[in-house]
Amino acid sequence: MTLRAVGFDGDDTLWHSETRFHVTQGEFRDLLQRHAPEADVDKRLAQMEMANLAIYGYGVKSFTLSMLETAIELTQGRIPASDLEVILGWGKRMLTQPTELLPGVEEALRLVAPDLDLYLITKGDLFDQESKLARSGLGDLFLGVEILSEKNEETYRGVFSRRAIKPEEFVMVGNSLRSDIVPVVQLGGRAVHIPYVVTWEHEHVPEDELPRQGWRRITSIAELPEVLKDL
Repeated sequence: MTLRAVGFDGDDTLWHSETRFHVTQGEFRDLLQRHAPEADVDKRLAQMEMANLAIYGYGVKSFTLSMLETAIELTQGRIPASDLEVILGWGKRMLTQPTELLPGVEEALRLVAPDLDLYLITKGDLFDQESKLARSGLGDLFLGVEILSEKNEETYRGVFSRRAIKPEEFVMVGNSLRSDIVPVVQLGGRAVHIPYVVTWEHEHVPEDELPRQGWRRITSIAELPEVLKDL
């Protein structure tokens, strides 16, 4: 089947994202341990994020609200307002940092754009993702942009329907096995996995639960043009 369309994840596929969360989480851990030295800050924050996904969704704003709620809980409300203000400042910093492209991204996209329809298919906060795309300088390369609240079989079906794409004509490129690889392959599409140096635990999939075929793993997006030729 002829390949017609390629979807690209944004965060940690085209530009850096998760490393910024890790830096901020380290700062949050250090701050909280001054107030609650016995607390397992990382574990409780992770639990809070999972509990809040259905309310706040993904992204920096959700992460910031989860940090605030964790701070209030672990300190039993004793954390001073000045420290809560610091946490809010970290969230604002993350939202306004420049979009830093991963090595080779622009070159790879410009190589494949003349022959294929490119779509940005990412999830998270609408304003944050639109802002990152605008600052990336890549906007002119995409035929369409889909910012989803979740990436699963149902939401990919919606993308295929809206864009008149057949799954067998589509390849998804991303760093998340859970969001970018498994659902697309299960729908009959193909996928290319490009691991990032750090991956949020929520996005992991055990090796024995991964599809046996229909996807490939590469180490750099610079390899993508040749891989798409093979497909």
